[in-house]
Amino acid sequence: MKTIDELLSEGVAGKRVFVRADLNVPLDGTTITDDGRIRAVVPTVKALADAGARVIVASHLGRPKGAPDPAFSLAPAAARLGELLGADVAFAEDTVGSSAEAVVTGLADGGVAVIENLRFNAGETSKDDAERAAFADKLAGLADVYVGDGFGAVHRKHASVFDLPKRLPHYAGYLIATEVGVLKKLTDEVKRPYVVALGGAKVSDKLAVIDQLLGKADRLLIGGGMAYTFLKAKGYEVGISLLQEDQIPAVQEYIERAEKNGVELVLPVDVLVAPEFPDLKTKAPANPTTVAADAIPADQEGLDIGPETRKLYASKLADAGTVFWNGPMGVFEHPDYAEGTKAVAQALVDAPGFTVVGGGDSAAAVRTLGFDENAFGHISTGGGASLEYLEGKTLPGLAALED
Repeated sequence: MKTIDELLSEGVAGKRVFVRADLNVPLDGTTITDDGRIRAVVPTVKALADAGARVIVASHLGRPKGAPDPAFSLAPAAARLGELLGADVAFAEDTVGSSAEAVVTGLADGGVAVIENLRFNAGETSKDDAERAAFADKLAGLADVYVGDGFGAVHRKHASVFDLPKRLPHYAGYLIATEVGVLKKLTDEVKRPYVVALGGAKVSDKLAVIDQLLGKADRLLIGGGMAYTFLKAKGYEVGISLLQEDQIPAVQEYIERAEKNGVELVLPVDVLVAPEFPDLKTKAPANPTTVAADAIPADQEGLDIGPETRKLYASKLADAGTVFWNGPMGVFEHPDYAEGTKAVAQALVDAPGFTVVGGGDSAAAVRTLGFDENAFGHISTGGGASLEYLEGKTLPGLAALED
């Protein structure tokens, strides 16, 4: 995989460089609530612009249905990128139409532009190879060189991620190079004990990675909504907690395999429960009750790990040589259910080894809860991509850059 440093050494002044970024940030209307992914691409964009390239930044945002939708416009992200760069950033109101062509044509050396949401064109995400290729051909017409730096999208076989690099000289940006280096530390260069903390809503989202980790990790800590399927698999009452009944047989098999393989599988010993899900808009007090994990009332819902579990998980992370954490421990968006996620984040800060926050909600939680990002070894920009890499899958966007 050739890197941006090699491209810069070859010279980029006057060249149109297409940067596939990941500007898929959360929005409240037009207000960005977490700009971490935009900040992550700034080093690549700035290096190219400073070297005289004409930089065309492209990304998706959300899941529009292959047509323009103002709710998913990249205009707020383009404005924020300009603020972070301290420079004007032009914005094209389409992807490959007259606005994009005019904006790209008008770029001076060192100029930066953002084109509108790639997913406003059905060809970006099409499963039809010919439709994707046709869109990639149009994107290729905008540029001379391709730089892949949208790690959060490299597990997608999309036109701008997979097909476009084949049409242009291609290089990995700083973010992707960093992310791949980190993932190698989690797979090929692991320092032990290797502890993995998994949370989030659905156990089905994590089954494949758990399957791989049962042969690699020393300890596996389970929290979040997915924990209740594990507790149910052990025969516990879980009340009205989030539960995937159809996954119980697979979870039971994993519990047995963990014991056989000598992997310490750690489940909550107590949880915070309430009769209903909290109001995340008003953040009204929820008044939860703490109960033992094997004593959840039938009419209550588990919404966070309890204080004894927080202490337990912190102790299991205290001597870790390597930590990977993906998924919050509870409904961290509400202050009454944020303590479990906060405790795991603090345990990572305190751990002596290399710590990785695996993107998605975990990364958002770290910032929302006020942690210093520099206190962690790495905060990934791509939760799904990280998990699929750890599952051993070939990621289309990385494979395209390696060709």
